[in-house]
Order: sequence, then C-alpha cells, then structure tokens
Amino acid sequence: MKAMVLCAGLGTRLRPLTERWPKPAMPLLGQPLLRYHLAVLKAAGVTAVGINTHHLPDTMAEVARAECERAQLPLHVVHEPVIQGTGGGIRGLREFLSGDDFLVFNGDILYPVDLRPAVAMHRASGAVATMVLQAMPEGEKYAAVELDASGHVRRIAGHGPGGEGLTPWHFTGVHVMSPRIFDFMTPEGPEDINREVYVRAMQAGQTVRGVRVDGYWSDLGTPSRYLATVLDVLAGRVRLEWLGADAPGPSWVHPEARVGTKSVEGPVYLGRGATVAEGASVGPGVSVGAGAKVGTGARVQRAAVFEDTEVAPGETLTEVLAWGTHRIPAPLSGR
Repeated sequence: MKAMVLCAGLGTRLRPLTERWPKPAMPLLGQPLLRYHLAVLKAAGVTAVGINTHHLPDTMAEVARAECERAQLPLHVVHEPVIQGTGGGIRGLREFLSGDDFLVFNGDILYPVDLRPAVAMHRASGAVATMVLQAMPEGEKYAAVELDASGHVRRIAGHGPGGEGLTPWHFTGVHVMSPRIFDFMTPEGPEDINREVYVRAMQAGQTVRGVRVDGYWSDLGTPSRYLATVLDVLAGRVRLEWLGADAPGPSWVHPEARVGTKSVEGPVYLGRGATVAEGASVGPGVSVGAGAKVGTGARVQRAAVFEDTEVAPGETLTEVLAWGTHRIPAPLSGR
C-alpha cells in the first residue's frame, strides 16, 4: 500500500518559522514532524510514500529523503510550481498512487493512531474514499463532515447532497482512497479534495464513507497550537512510544545537552548540544532544541526554543516560540 503526505502548504499562520521550514519539516521535540507521520503510515502497512512540494521545495525534499531513508520507505516527490490545492496535489501523484487503494495524510498534524482498522473498513466497503473522523473538538470551529445513519458522508463544509438527520464530525486530515477517485478530478488546475472532488463523486452516486478513529489529534498550524502540542507530549498526554525509540517522553535530556543549573523543572526536553547556563531557570513545559543556549539568569517556561537559538542572559520567555531573534507569542488561551 502507498501513501501521500501533503507537503505543499505555505504555512502562513506560522510565519516567520515557515520562512525556514515547511510545516511537515518543522522540528517537534528533536525530530521533523514528518518522522511521526512516516511512523504512523509504516505501522499501517505503507510500503512507499509520495509527497508534493511547493513552498521551500528543496528543504522539504531534503528532509523527506532523509526521513524516508531512515524509515526504509521509498520516496516519490512531485514539485508544484503553482500550488494545486489538496485535490490537485493528489492528482499530481496519480501515476504513483493509482495501482491500489492508498492513504493521504495532512503534513501539519500530529495524529499517532493505528490506521489499520480504517484501511480494512475502507477496503471492505467498496467506497471511493473513506474520511477518518473524530468527534468535533470542544470550542473549535472546524468545518464539519456530516454523516447519515449508515456512515455515508453527505455534506462537507456545507457542500454536498445533504439529507435529513445528519451528524457532524471533525475531519482529521487523513483519508483512504480508491484509485477511482481520480475519475472525479479535473484534468488540471487547483482544486479541493473535500469541497470539490468528493462532492462530484457523491453527486455521481459514489459512496464516500466516514470512519471514527479516536486518539490524540492536533493541528500544529498556529503558534498556540504548536506550543500546546509540545506541552501535551511533554505532559504524557500523547502516546508516542509505539512509534519508535526516538519518541521523547517527559523530561527527556539528550546525553550531549549541558545543564549548569539546578533550576530545571520537568517536564522539559533538552536536545543534542543544548546548553542551560548557571543561574538560568527552565521549565515546566519547555522544549530547547539542538544547539540552543539559555543564558545566565534567563527564565523560560511554557515555551519552545528552536535549534541554535540563544536566549539572552536575564531574558524571560513565557508562552512563546523562540527562533533566532524572533519571539513569537503563543498564548495557550488561543490554541
């Protein structure tokens, strides 16, 4: 089985971080976000992965090659000079994907779940596509996927045939698709898989199903959500150990990190070559990336300090993402 990870997005809500990394390549507790995706996909039975690139394509391709080599998964890369949207992005990998049912995974989420039951249900159903869903997160305003009593999708973000007695669900950003879905795509140009391609398929009498897969899910698309995800992992609210030995746990300190102070309060993550100077205070809820330095007398709590960033002596960081000279507010009330 093959899979595609959507990697072409611009990441505008995470600027300036996304001026350095495409979202799937961003570091999350010592490893690119893409590494978590590949672990989930490989556990689901995926044997080869494709990605699309647009924003910072060389960086994205370089990270993907390294991570796929590490995961022992062959990689197929398609570059989009003009961004094609989710539907157009999948269409661009048609030749790679069309031999069998395949998975599509959003590149900017953390969703460490077992997808094998969803794949099995899709194969048994004969549906043209299956959307992986969860209960709508409390207080969020994500567009709803509405199902009928038999589990058929009837409306997505207000688009589709509709019907009576529909139940709203949250779309996780993961799909299982039959190659028949390509029949409902336009020959060229940008298009949305959910609001356009699936709607055409439903209107033509094809079945798009929804299947619920519970587990931790986070969209890392804003500074607040990125930081909240870091804190959730550090606090042990996310099961990552089954993804491999490199999955960090609470209060993980790399052997090559240097800590010159006793004022470190877990949960924290200190990466390779990170330095915490004498008299600094770090934690709780802090990630300090590889090669980053926390100066004398600095106070850092509920924050993520990216690789090679220096926190100045005496500087205070709270609910902030720090990269280079940038200090990006990440209020947890705004997650």
